[in-house]
Amino acid sequence: MFAEAIHSTADCGNQLLLLFGLRQARRPASPLHPMGGGREINFYSLLVALLLFFVGGAFSVYEGVHRLVAREPLQYAYVALVVLGVSVVLEAFSLWGAMKEIRKVHPEKSLWRWFRETRESELLVVAGEDIAALAGLGMAFVAVLLTLVTGNPVYDALGSIAVGLLLMVIAGLVAREVKSMIVGESASPEVRRAIEAHLRARGEIRSIINMITLQWGRHVVVAVQAEMIDYASGRAMVDAINVIEADLQAAFPQVRWVFFEPDVPRV
Repeated sequence: MFAEAIHSTADCGNQLLLLFGLRQARRPASPLHPMGGGREINFYSLLVALLLFFVGGAFSVYEGVHRLVAREPLQYAYVALVVLGVSVVLEAFSLWGAMKEIRKVHPEKSLWRWFRETRESELLVVAGEDIAALAGLGMAFVAVLLTLVTGNPVYDALGSIAVGLLLMVIAGLVAREVKSMIVGESASPEVRRAIEAHLRARGEIRSIINMITLQWGRHVVVAVQAEMIDYASGRAMVDAINVIEADLQAAFPQVRWVFFEPDVPRV
């Protein structure tokens, strides 16, 4: 029960951190940050994962080991069961909201595939926290119930350790994914393929030599090297490239920046 109290307290702080990170991510471009603060949410998402690991997970394990050694009797077990039961319902509602948001954006993906491929660090953290919280509450409920039935406080201590280990595992998985976003990930495979297909279908482009995409918060950066068809003048080619860039951003609203370089294939 105490482990879940720690976890819930950490969750409140984590949500405030995410809200602050989302606010920072909306900062406009500046001379120091010419692409704005879009990727700042990834930093705050990593902080949340670290807090979940150390404050929620490691401290719960410590508390469980302490109770295992001290063998302190569990007090107010019925109150704990009621609180945990209500918490399960509330947390299930929160997880349902997160899953609904995920399905709205990625209806065809499994949860694990979405977890590995998503570029939305804040939604990743929220979903990870909700899953950990619901599973942790279930473990805590079973541990308290076993302690109440048997009168043995060891079950409560083992429940605290199990909750802590669960939080540490999920926090580690979330931190690994967020770290990859901080280093710099491409746009999702589906978006990248769609952008490339859009460009290859353009009559002004003879061939795509190279294309790089970079996820920048909720936006995408696209850099393209392409062989253009023959134009009567450089001005005509520049006008054609401007049209290509504008049409690309109209077709893919998440594409915030396009860097287009006309080139010829290397022999």
